[in-house]
Amino acid sequence: MNMLSRRGFLAASAAAIGAAHLPRIAFAQGVAPISLSAATRTLDIDGRAATVFGLAGPGGQGLILDPGQRFRVDLTNDLDVGTIIHWHGQIPPNAQDGVPDMPMPLLAPGETRSYDFEARPGTHWMHSHVPTQEMQLLAAPLIVRSAEDVAADRQDVVMFLHDFSFKAPEEVLAEIGAGHGGGHGAGHGAGALPDQGAPMGGMGAMQGMDHGAMGHGATGGMPMGNMPRMGGMMGMGGQMGGMAMDLNDYDWDAYLANDRTLSDPEVVQVERGGRIRLRVINAAAATVFWIETGGAEARLVAVDGHAVEPLAGTRFGLAMGQRLDIEIDLPHEGGAWPILALREGARERTGLILATQGAEVRRLDAMADAEAPAFDTDLAQEARLIALDALPDRPVDRSQMLMLGGSMQPYVWTINGAVWGQHQPITARSGERVVLSFHNMSMMAHPMHLHGHVFQVVGLNGCRVAGALRDTVHVPPMSMVDVALDVGEAARWMLHCHHMPHLTTGMMTEFAVTASV
Repeated sequence: MNMLSRRGFLAASAAAIGAAHLPRIAFAQGVAPISLSAATRTLDIDGRAATVFGLAGPGGQGLILDPGQRFRVDLTNDLDVGTIIHWHGQIPPNAQDGVPDMPMPLLAPGETRSYDFEARPGTHWMHSHVPTQEMQLLAAPLIVRSAEDVAADRQDVVMFLHDFSFKAPEEVLAEIGAGHGGGHGAGHGAGALPDQGAPMGGMGAMQGMDHGAMGHGATGGMPMGNMPRMGGMMGMGGQMGGMAMDLNDYDWDAYLANDRTLSDPEVVQVERGGRIRLRVINAAAATVFWIETGGAEARLVAVDGHAVEPLAGTRFGLAMGQRLDIEIDLPHEGGAWPILALREGARERTGLILATQGAEVRRLDAMADAEAPAFDTDLAQEARLIALDALPDRPVDRSQMLMLGGSMQPYVWTINGAVWGQHQPITARSGERVVLSFHNMSMMAHPMHLHGHVFQVVGLNGCRVAGALRDTVHVPPMSMVDVALDVGEAARWMLHCHHMPHLTTGMMTEFAVTASV
């Protein structure tokens, strides 16, 4: 690993980010754009060669931008199939957003397309918006440093998470659709309610919550007092109101941190008594992870690239598409500190190891002693997150309910009762303050991602919160999450579940924005 001073930027992930010291010409303003290539590469996964896709920048997989640097990139498709890349967490002009035919077509093999927009600081990532290609690891970190990052006396470490199968994505999807994907959690085939579009009638046993004051005006006084409390139905062991919750719908061959398993994890050299900013990105197709820092003192300081009030702890979860920034203060004694990513509801795990020079690094088993719990079924973690830069106070112009439905058998997932192609767009006008309510009436969680916008979590199961700024929010089974946003460019923006098999079966719609009057 290349080491720079801690006051500079240290990219500790040679596999995921490439060399720590990217060529300075790539960071200079007014010079040629950065070259990025979608191409094949070969990984060694537990001693077995795997041909996958990747996004290669000047110093390896991924891109790192300096404070104030524009996103000026020439993307070349070096694959033998068409592709398109979405800049997850960024807000480019709609034409550069990277969704097939919304409005730009796929890049043909050998084609180059240019991008130029203002980059938003934080921990972000980029990935193909062809679901089967993301399942082939066509994704990479996109780190945009802030001035505070440059000035801070700390070391940056990236942990980029994947789930992986040696089988072709089409075969994986066929197995999942046929109910032969394995996975953990009871209730396969019985995990959905009979009528996914039904109103909340019949759930009268659930009482409303005491809403209190929000502490900010993101919802503009939106009435929420009649919303039902749903999260309280969840019991231990993945049971909800007598119905079994589906946690995972596929047993992957491997779980990767920076392209490696725990049979050969990345060992990141760190300094005694140093401070680490761990940037965790969940690029998995269909796996939620818990991040455990073990004996290292840690605090969560940002989610989805946006600062939150520091939250101390040693275990934090994140769903697909989400990111966590965790600050870790290492002891002054030398040693090795595993940072583990545990698959929810299962024993599988991956991770990396922080180690001082000369420290003993012990082998870690890829299977934990016990299953990790389901992630945030009661939204307790989300409820503890408070944005440092909340949305400004203003009235709500429009509220929209999105009913999330579906089942394991037949394997179909919907928004407002419809799959993509039969959907009714969610409409808004540019400049409006809009509240979207994600109401999950299925027995599987959904990480909901909105393109082209940042939103603030303002309601959890009917309880108002001054929550985190995000672009991807985890909606547990039988729960409701409200988010507020200020509507941007008049265009068609994608709104979808970031669980790739769910997306593939149609769980997406569009946020159709028209120009203000």
